[in-house]
Amino acid sequence: MEPIVNQIAIFFPMAALAAWTFAVLLLIPIARFRAGARREVNAGDFRYGESARVPGAVSLPNRNFMNLLELPMLFYVVCIALYVTLGVDAYALALAWLYFALRVGHSLVHLTYNNVYHRLGVYAASGIVLALLWVRFAAALFRGG
Repeated sequence: MEPIVNQIAIFFPMAALAAWTFAVLLLIPIARFRAGARREVNAGDFRYGESARVPGAVSLPNRNFMNLLELPMLFYVVCIALYVTLGVDAYALALAWLYFALRVGHSLVHLTYNNVYHRLGVYAASGIVLALLWVRFAAALFRGG
């Protein structure tokens, strides 16, 4: 018999990922203002997004932020769906926390040494975990709750 899990617990990994996303968001103006102070960019370079003149190190936080708004949207949806259908169990909660950890790991690789193969490995693992969350949700629906 599975241990009973408080359904609201699914919101903790969601809140943690949202907090991480906001933390990465703060890196964008820091990188841009530093580059501006070094005269590597000017305001016009950001008028329509980021121009080709923007150095990669300056656009990296913005790209990582966008990553945190793309596939994680399916994470937020499945977590809310699990909550609404009373489908939060220890397995789903563990997967949600693992997804959060892998997304943080992806960001850390991306924003630091940025090894493409390491980044891809963490990204792929997070995608698998997210797919497992969706399978868990769908299986509960087919079982009738």
